[in-house]
Amino acid sequence: MATAQPVRAQLSPVENVAVGAFGGALETCLLMPVLTFKFCTQEGRALPKNVAGWYRGVGVQAGTVAPITAIQMMVNGVLQGLALRGEKRALTDWEQIYTAAGAGAISALVYSPVDLTTIQQQKLNLNSVSALSHVVREHGVSSVFRGFVACATREAVYTAGYLGAAPVISAQLAKLDAFQDKQFAAGLCGACIAGTAAAMVTHPIDTAKTCYQSDMAGVTYSSARAALPKLVAEGGVRALYRGGAARTTRVCGAFFVCMTIRDYAIDYKTAREQP
Repeated sequence: MATAQPVRAQLSPVENVAVGAFGGALETCLLMPVLTFKFCTQEGRALPKNVAGWYRGVGVQAGTVAPITAIQMMVNGVLQGLALRGEKRALTDWEQIYTAAGAGAISALVYSPVDLTTIQQQKLNLNSVSALSHVVREHGVSSVFRGFVACATREAVYTAGYLGAAPVISAQLAKLDAFQDKQFAAGLCGACIAGTAAAMVTHPIDTAKTCYQSDMAGVTYSSARAALPKLVAEGGVRALYRGGAARTTRVCGAFFVCMTIRDYAIDYKTAREQP
């Protein structure tokens, strides 16, 4: 008779914060050139001409994506606890996905202003503080949440991907003969499948959000929703996927890095708790 697999440990809020912060900072530093390429392509801006240009904004991105990822993982842990209701069992696949989606939507309260600051920082060639000050001075405090709904939608799908779908798909792949004793390959394939799907679904939203946040005066885009048909009218459906390859690459890489670090932490804690 097969031995029952132990229920994996749940990370505490503090552990989730630590794992999320490390994973978010690491994936951002590794993939910042890809993010810069995406921003430039979506806005129609010229690509940087030196290494410093490719990494301009990496400080604000890494320094704020880290706590954002930490928030996503912490809120996800809280929502998972609510879903379990004190039961000692494994989460269902759907529970993993919808709790992650909720955590992503909540994280947009922080992430939306971060994206806007980075876009304005690169567009105006200012540091993060100066860019944010310029936005508030010229457009008011409420303008820092420009594009919030679009960002919340994007992050709900994104977080459902790396904290929900990617682990679920990876676990299913690991059961196949082709992936026996190949956890790394199963994890990478699972991250790429979930990451590609998430990127394809959310990229039009992300493109509209980027254009809307870039046009602070509202001269061209009055809202992210209004940007969608305008972009299609100007450049067809292809216009909604400007920078799509770069963002898909970034998303797949981020899914794999964050999921792998979190899995290592959970496996370590599970092993420590075994008698």
